[in-house]
Amino acid sequence: MSKFEGVVVSDQWLHSQFTQVELRSLKSKFNSIKNQNGKVTIGDLPAMMVKLKAFREMYNEEEIRGIFGEPDTNMNNEIDFESFLRTYLNLQNRATAKQGGTKNSSSFLKATTTTLLHTISESEKSSYVAHINIYLGDDPFLKQYLPLDPATNDLFDLVKDGVLMCKLINVAVPGTIDERAINAKRTLTLWERNENHTLCLNSAKAIGCTVVNIGTQDLVEARPHLVLGLISQIIKIQLLADLNLKKTPQLVELVDDSQEVEELLSLSPEKVLLKWLNFHLEKGGYKKPVKNFSSDLKDAEAYAYLLNVLAPEHCNPSTLGTDDPYERAKLVLDHAERMGCKRYLSPKDIVDGSSNLNLAFVAQIFHHRSGLSTDNKKVSFAEMMTEDVQTCREERCFRPWINSLGIATYVNNVFEDVRNGWILLEVLDKVSPGSVQWKQATKPPIKMPFRKVENCNQVVKIGLQLRFSLVNVDGNDIVQGNKKLILAFLWQLMRYTMLQLLKNLRSHSHGKEVTDADILKWANRKVKSAGRASQIESFKDKSLSNGIFFLELLSAVEARVVNWNLVTKGRSDDEKKLNATYIISVARKLGCSIFLLPEDIVEVNQKMILTLAASIMYWSLQQQTEDADSFPSPAHTDSITTSTTYDASPAPSISEDEISSIGGEFSNLSIDDATSDTTVSSQFEYEGVLVGDEP
Repeated sequence: MSKFEGVVVSDQWLHSQFTQVELRSLKSKFNSIKNQNGKVTIGDLPAMMVKLKAFREMYNEEEIRGIFGEPDTNMNNEIDFESFLRTYLNLQNRATAKQGGTKNSSSFLKATTTTLLHTISESEKSSYVAHINIYLGDDPFLKQYLPLDPATNDLFDLVKDGVLMCKLINVAVPGTIDERAINAKRTLTLWERNENHTLCLNSAKAIGCTVVNIGTQDLVEARPHLVLGLISQIIKIQLLADLNLKKTPQLVELVDDSQEVEELLSLSPEKVLLKWLNFHLEKGGYKKPVKNFSSDLKDAEAYAYLLNVLAPEHCNPSTLGTDDPYERAKLVLDHAERMGCKRYLSPKDIVDGSSNLNLAFVAQIFHHRSGLSTDNKKVSFAEMMTEDVQTCREERCFRPWINSLGIATYVNNVFEDVRNGWILLEVLDKVSPGSVQWKQATKPPIKMPFRKVENCNQVVKIGLQLRFSLVNVDGNDIVQGNKKLILAFLWQLMRYTMLQLLKNLRSHSHGKEVTDADILKWANRKVKSAGRASQIESFKDKSLSNGIFFLELLSAVEARVVNWNLVTKGRSDDEKKLNATYIISVARKLGCSIFLLPEDIVEVNQKMILTLAASIMYWSLQQQTEDADSFPSPAHTDSITTSTTYDASPAPSISEDEISSIGGEFSNLSIDDATSDTTVSSQFEYEGVLVGDEP
């Protein structure tokens, strides 16, 4: 069994400053500028550095050349990869100082994970360990390792096998991972450990975490800042899960009319929690509005008022009588414990203004005692307002897909958040770099309505350039929140992204257009080549509902990934659901980043079925591409698959005849606009909106 193939840096401190994803990307950039003698000089770096995302808005080439060209520096001197990394860090530190020296730390309120100035909060670590001990203490497998001691590295040692993180995801969003797919045993092979981490990262993306800068090797090594950053995101999702009108219709009490209800729908869970907090503070006579979970809560006065409103029977008169913030914070925590709230933070955390832990504490109070009424009329109105938005399966799939792309703006509600056009422009720029004219776009907050229309008009214009089907559509349709149109546009955007990734595997497609029909042919051929009899006529073939075809396809691309002892015959609805859940977890475990739900397979949702087949095809074909290129572009891997290179198991076998057949088919694909099914000529109706058809 061969070992993990990552980018190895001999200097351990230097190695710790980067994730494997970043190292692979930088290694690829470094290799790309080697001269004919295989060398890189200091003088070669400025032209490359200025193109990197970290520096392109901070420096021009001459400025970088000036920084490198210090006295006694010979620009013709050769530089190795580790020296290049140190140069990169030096330039990044200068950029940080230039921006004002912002500090980076893991945070509930930040989706991204940084790699410099890692700040590990022992209080946060203790809080996460306490959370894990409570919610996973009775888990049949993990109870042999729990409770963890927050004063030791027990947490990081346990994370290395991947089981804990997968189980924690299921606590946050029950049913996300089929636990039959988790490799849960005391001693795991390298391959099994990597499978668990791959399953974890792809499942984390599916529930809304941002994991762009994290690879499986980072979890194998249990890098503290990355582990805590991911755990914080997972716990945040769990704590804020009920802060919406669908889960808690009683939240409608926070507003007075239908217009405010619509505004409430558009708020992020954090802002809903702040609104709830201020609602009760106003009732209790607290005069200062709380605008954040840090400085506004430092003196603990707001907590005292909140708990007096929610649990007056446990009120301590001396809480507001003391002048010492630390003593007041201590009395607040005593009050919370008497009303049944577990203590996850200390008085010092409150006084220090820890935004992570304060957010968690307020969320716990909300879950334990929200103090909201159950006015039947208001609750009924809230349920009517949210039914279409929250139960829409496509919205639930597109939301995490957008967030997985690593754009700057986090999406909480697709239908509300895309209406100003900015997020759609960010996504378009991600999947089709250079397509957006940013000088013609307006960044939120946008006060003038016509600016939103301008943004959305550019969205439609780019969509037409990408040959999306947008018949009689203009920007105002998006601004008005036309749900059918928004879903249709996002579906075409997701489909375009997948087909472009497949097209870019030039060793197979030779750069020609890849169509839905080609994905279908590949899937049928792959299953047949493995000696299986299942074949499908289209991605709306009703036989797909039992899940057998996709399990055979997954087994064909990697024989060991499916445990057939766990597969049902798929005859009843329950058996179909079990198979569908297993398919999704096995595909993610293999390395496919997918966002469909088990119901999409059982009900044969042809659009989402296509995304599953395309992701499996991309993963399978990419294995041969990676054999030829040790450092594939992360731009490809972040969009569809979590691609951390390892070969602990042999790459799935594809015969020479099959490769030749695939290449030949792709070479002969028609790219005539009149015949290609990626164009407007072949359409079906997406609930009233015309979009490109599948076979």
